Amino acid sequence: MNKVMSRAAQSRPRHRPPTRQDSRRPGGAPPRNPVRGGARTAPGTVLARPRPTDLFADRLLAVLSGQRPVHWMLRHTAGRAYDDLARLAERGPLRTRGTRPVVHDLGWFVPRAGALEVFARIAAGSRLRAMAFRLEQGPDHRWRCTAIELGPRPPHAPED
Repeated sequence: MNKVMSRAAQSRPRHRPPTRQDSRRPGGAPPRNPVRGGARTAPGTVLARPRPTDLFADRLLAVLSGQRPVHWMLRHTAGRAYDDLARLAERGPLRTRGTRPVVHDLGWFVPRAGALEVFARIAAGSRLRAMAFRLEQGPDHRWRCTAIELGPRPPHAPED
């Protein structure tokens, strides 16, 4: 019985697997810091950093509307603000069944250097609610929420 070898001898050493030659795969590795939201900018373009007022308004809204748990804000609060936030979130004041609440308008006052008093209008459908919070910059230059309040619920506002 004669054996026939149909494979030609390989010129590559056998200790290394062959490289994949697939045209469907991208040529390079993905970027180390992908841009969120799919927005692309030209190389070398500096993106503006969001203001702390905008970041904290969105973070507080996420917690008060039930999209995030309260402990998500633990490292971003100082003093009694975390307890106040937990008490407010327990009641679920900005939870809605219909439209997701969004920050409609935002303003702030600077009482002193390193402190901001921020007020926001929160819109959920046709309803508007008021939210106020205070931010203070610590010695590590990080902003932390030190107080939070919500406007009273209108007596005639139906549950969504």
